[in-house]
Amino acid sequence: MTQRTSTIADVAARAGVSVPTVSRVLTGAARVSPAKRELVEAAIAELNFRPSAAARTLASRRSQVVAIIAGDTSRYGYAETIRGVEESARAEGYTVMITVVESADDDEVDRAITATLTQAIAGVVVLKFDPPGVAALKRLPPDLPVVALSGVRDVGVPQAVLDETRAAEELTAFLLGLGHRTVHHVRIPPSRREDGRTTGWRRALRKADAPIPELHDADWRPQSGLAIGRELAADDSVTAVFCGNDEIAMGVIRGLVDSGLRVPEDVSVVGFDDHPLAEMWSPPLTTVSQDFAGMGRRGFQLLLDVLTETGDRRYSSERPTLVIRSSAAAPSAARLAAGLAAGEADASGDAVADAALPAGA
Repeated sequence: MTQRTSTIADVAARAGVSVPTVSRVLTGAARVSPAKRELVEAAIAELNFRPSAAARTLASRRSQVVAIIAGDTSRYGYAETIRGVEESARAEGYTVMITVVESADDDEVDRAITATLTQAIAGVVVLKFDPPGVAALKRLPPDLPVVALSGVRDVGVPQAVLDETRAAEELTAFLLGLGHRTVHHVRIPPSRREDGRTTGWRRALRKADAPIPELHDADWRPQSGLAIGRELAADDSVTAVFCGNDEIAMGVIRGLVDSGLRVPEDVSVVGFDDHPLAEMWSPPLTTVSQDFAGMGRRGFQLLLDVLTETGDRRYSSERPTLVIRSSAAAPSAARLAAGLAAGEADASGDAVADAALPAGA
């Protein structure tokens, strides 16, 4: 009597796991916990299980596709980060697929996740630069190898970071060191309530005991910076402006110049990211250089460590560097005096308001 050949279902029953789990162990298409892997391998040995020729071929071919999920692919930081991931993946024999999640709406996030998971992928790199990226990261299956890329560290997932908080703090302190009484901040859309660039700005002002002005919110379009620049030009007390990225800074400069002011003689303007045009702008833009492509490469290496089980690193951080050019200078005496006068007026108003409060209020 011929002995029946064991099947993958027999292995699953002996190991006490599902057939898909056995398949994942055989193909390496997704991570399996060490405990379950040991159970499956022990069952294979006990049953003397031998996959068919087709199964052996499949088992020898780990998925060589890495998915990138991003809220955008055209903006400078996004495009450079994707380039870094793609170049590193290609060098290791992987192909990259890109899924754009256009908003943080549940339906859109589900569409992007479904489009990604219908492919045979080895793992996912998420650009956690904006609310869509944050939402997508939260919806990915917990057993899927995932690495996040961002400017602020979070727990629970391997992550490559550019420490934008410390860089923004250094940039703001640089402006204060030039003699500016305070620094106004034009914020780009945050990925959460407050991103590292704004946190670093606020931290530097607090350390210097400097006034903290109200935020000016831009969108991603340089034209929004243009409108804000015109608004800032109407305030004689404004001497320094820190913009959330270089494109917005270019718009702010245009708005100031259109209003008859000079940069940096009347108002200093600085950006963030070191866009390729920042050095060519007039005046050349003081900014923070972020190695986005390098972060992409570091992020892929973290993912590769997970996929190949060759390393236990879960975090990689790099500090961006301050690039000093011609768009920032010491404040003019006239505008500095206007700023001091405005500060005294604010203090006087506060004192009057305090005096008007009933006792014990």
